[in-house]
Amino acid sequence: MDLSLSETQEEFRKVAADFVKAEVPAHQMTQWYKNKQTFQPQLVKKAGEIGWLGMMLPEQYGGSEVSATDCAVVFEELGRGPVPGPLFTSGILAAQIIFEACAEEQRKILLPPLCKGESIVVPAITDKAAYWGQEAVETRLSKTASGYIMNGTKPFVFDAQAATSFLCAARTEEGKVVFLVIDAQSPGITITPHIGFLVSVAEVRFDKVAVPSSNLLGSSGASWTTLQAALDRALPVLCAYQVGASQEVFDITCEYTRTRVVFGQPIGRFQRVQDHCVDISIYLDQARWATYETLWRLDSGMPARAAVHEAKAIASEGYYQATNYAHMVWAGPGTDYGHPMMAHSVLAHTLYQYLGTPGQHKRLMMDSLFPRA
Repeated sequence: MDLSLSETQEEFRKVAADFVKAEVPAHQMTQWYKNKQTFQPQLVKKAGEIGWLGMMLPEQYGGSEVSATDCAVVFEELGRGPVPGPLFTSGILAAQIIFEACAEEQRKILLPPLCKGESIVVPAITDKAAYWGQEAVETRLSKTASGYIMNGTKPFVFDAQAATSFLCAARTEEGKVVFLVIDAQSPGITITPHIGFLVSVAEVRFDKVAVPSSNLLGSSGASWTTLQAALDRALPVLCAYQVGASQEVFDITCEYTRTRVVFGQPIGRFQRVQDHCVDISIYLDQARWATYETLWRLDSGMPARAAVHEAKAIASEGYYQATNYAHMVWAGPGTDYGHPMMAHSVLAHTLYQYLGTPGQHKRLMMDSLFPRA
């Protein structure tokens, strides 16, 4: 397993790093997170111009047809920002779901504007905030003479306020889970942002929303199996984003231990401070190697589903714990919303349960390794 970056990947990394430095300076980023203004249209537009939306898709749909590792290298640098907005939710996750689920005609309609940033398609999958899986889909889809009527509530939709369309999972009258795309401006849709120690999250309510039959993905609404195939490609990219964020937390914290002087010496000389930095590095390394082994498996054509779930569990836990240990080093200064640590902290808590908690993905990993009858 060779985890060294190629020359092209190094160039991707440098371009992404320059983008973060120019477009997401720390003083501006902290204000976006403090004010819950994480959807910045200019970032999505520029990402589309560079070619970061739908990166892994074939070129005929507007993608760049790069490998999973190429894409992850870019998103690792974006995580160091952390760059906010629907670059992952729309540009990677929704793009992969549409590509896996749709027929050729739908792909040609939905994917090119998504890759250009002209449309933002945000997945709204489960109806139970702390649960993941098709059993957590409770939104109902009822057949009518002209199509369908949808009723339900998605309590935890990441980047909901940025959406021009929602990619929803719903349950038919026969009990089957299907997927469909709905215009975010459709009558009956209500978006309510969450407050508290979360960011970019809202509740989306669907109250008697009319849905044309043509909005179903594929010929019959696709299936949960199709979603899993898309997640196999998308989740490692999210993990790479969390790895980059954890790396930034580690770097700024270590630099602080060298410059913060207490009792006449840098705090980095105190053993307990050193212990906290070591803890951050352990969680960071676990997340990095689990993520990049998964990417290597994907790009090598090897079975990777168990590794995908393992990486998601470790990266989400790693980012969450890295911010906790960093706060022990930063103490008071790190609790100011004008400080980068608070942006990382609220994002780490949000991503911890996004698309499944670490505990849920560990169970899915075991199910993949040891299938049950």
